[in-house]
Amino acid sequence: MFHLTINECDNLSANSIDIRAPADSPNTDGIHIARSNNVRVTDSRISTGDDCVSMGDGNTNVNITKIWCGPGHGISIGSLGKYKEEKDVSGIFVDNCTFTKTNNGLRIKTWAPSTVSTIVSDVTFSNILVDDVENPIVIDQYYCPNNLCSHQVRKKNDFIGESDIEISGVKFVNIKGSSESKVAVDVQCSKKKPCKNIEFVALNLTTKATGQPTTASCSNADHKFIDPSVQVPSMCS
Repeated sequence: MFHLTINECDNLSANSIDIRAPADSPNTDGIHIARSNNVRVTDSRISTGDDCVSMGDGNTNVNITKIWCGPGHGISIGSLGKYKEEKDVSGIFVDNCTFTKTNNGLRIKTWAPSTVSTIVSDVTFSNILVDDVENPIVIDQYYCPNNLCSHQVRKKNDFIGESDIEISGVKFVNIKGSSESKVAVDVQCSKKKPCKNIEFVALNLTTKATGQPTTASCSNADHKFIDPSVQVPSMCS
């Protein structure tokens, strides 16, 4: 399970943490933060078989800076929506972090269907370097690790099985480096609660194998690429 859990804490700083686990070790999150306020994690190196840093429900004003992550599954908000008593998430700032050969880089994930109607808002990922990361930017509102969720049999205009979590006000700023996948930005939001105000600024993501520009895929998302002429990718398909 988690190496370090920060749960129901206020005004807590964690600095110079060194966590190491094999890349194939299951469910070995480095640091998990839940239902906490004013938390700062900085100047740390985390190598795991799961998320380097994961943030659960009920968090406010969390700052994650100068994290070196790899191997692992990146830095995640979620998964959210599995349990009935979950609370909103707001004020999450991830800045100046480096990801090397991780499965994911920056990710928000919610269950579909979800058991609550909570909100994720005011999230900024900025000044991030990715090196051979499989999925650099992910919003996944169809998270279901065991492939047994009802959304997998949903009809075209049917909201049954959709996530009821609202994701709003998320910024990806100055995310640069190499992606293992051609699709470096993968935003798949809920039909029932489409994502709102998703912004991409100063992206520069190329494929690791060829150095060619990456692409972006967005669904059910109100999104904007700020000044698309100077960023890669520059639009969603």
